[in-house]
Amino acid sequence: MKTKRRFRLRLGRRKLNRSAAGNSLLFALMAVCAVFMALPLVMIANNAFKPLDEIFQYPPKIFVRNPSLDNFVSLFAVMNDSWVPFSRYILNTLIITGLGTVGHVICASLAAYPLAKHDFPGKKFLFNMVVLSIMFSWTVTQIPNYMIISWLHINNTYLALILPAWSFGLGLYLMKQFMEQLPMSLIESARLDGAKEFRIFWSICMPNVKPAWLTLAIFQFQQMWGNTGSLFLRSESLKPMQYALQQITAGGAARAGAAAAVAFVIALIPIVFFFVCQSSILETMAQSGMKE
Repeated sequence: MKTKRRFRLRLGRRKLNRSAAGNSLLFALMAVCAVFMALPLVMIANNAFKPLDEIFQYPPKIFVRNPSLDNFVSLFAVMNDSWVPFSRYILNTLIITGLGTVGHVICASLAAYPLAKHDFPGKKFLFNMVVLSIMFSWTVTQIPNYMIISWLHINNTYLALILPAWSFGLGLYLMKQFMEQLPMSLIESARLDGAKEFRIFWSICMPNVKPAWLTLAIFQFQQMWGNTGSLFLRSESLKPMQYALQQITAGGAARAGAAAAVAFVIALIPIVFFFVCQSSILETMAQSGMKE
């Protein structure tokens, strides 16, 4: 029996350990995938500094040969001709993205806490409805969303884009799954010490699920940053920067340089935000958390 046990342990260790050749092959495969994933971002960054002759060059070159700031000069010239300054588009984007992201994280966390740590009638049904809502594409709910926004009389306002962002079901699902990993003994100890429910939620649950809500903030930030607001916003002074990019791109080949500059500006902020919080994303994907 002892011999068989030792043989099984050795066999298990061999299965867990990879050879140097296997590790090299795995890293090479990951490097190839990383290159293909990073290629669009590299091209966006290089196109922003390419002169027009390099932008229209065929076959296209990935890296810029003669860097120039002419595209950014052209961008500001185009936006100065408009009666709405480019800074207004940037401000609208920051307001919509910031309030939409923060509000979504707070609402999803507040709703996930009772679903994860309390028992009440209809709890399973409510969670199943949330999971079911994730399965539908946004185009399916586009008409109901428009009808609700119209009934609330908030069309052509920031709230028309911010309020729907607060009710996105994926955030609630993600926060509930992570809050369930928190041991109930930790929460019961806080209750015995006299802590109220909101204090337990804010001071105990939220710090321990920080990787989850930071990841949620990144996903929501990326979605809100690319919102054009064309469905609900009619006033030019309320529309976000993504709308300005569409209008510049619609100008054709004459505005190709300005369009490349705007694409770089729009892509830069989410990339910076991701690199600031990337460690939390990796921790979330690894399903980290406290367990009893």
